[in-house]
Amino acid sequence: MYAIVNTGGKQYKVQEGQTIEVEKLPADVGSEVVLDQVLFVNSDQGVKVGNPLVQAKVTCEVLDQARDRKVVIFKHKKRKDYRRKAGHRQPYTVLRVKAIEV
Repeated sequence: MYAIVNTGGKQYKVQEGQTIEVEKLPADVGSEVVLDQVLFVNSDQGVKVGNPLVQAKVTCEVLDQARDRKVVIFKHKKRKDYRRKAGHRQPYTVLRVKAIEV
């Protein structure tokens, strides 16, 4: 059984017991999060395709709130003595899928 969910502007294929990294969600470590934007479900009862959503929900447990590796942004213009350096670390949430309810 698997489902395709939409969170943070991205789509993820999830199965029960799977660990996924999604865009940062406002939740504490150890709490539960319900993802209700389900686009597709493939279960033993058959396939359900949403138009655009399916009446289902995916329950997840928050394992961690973390930040990704640093991405360096470096801008320069040759022979003009122009240099700018900046960095960015994208925050994300680690989830473990507990149940897919159709």
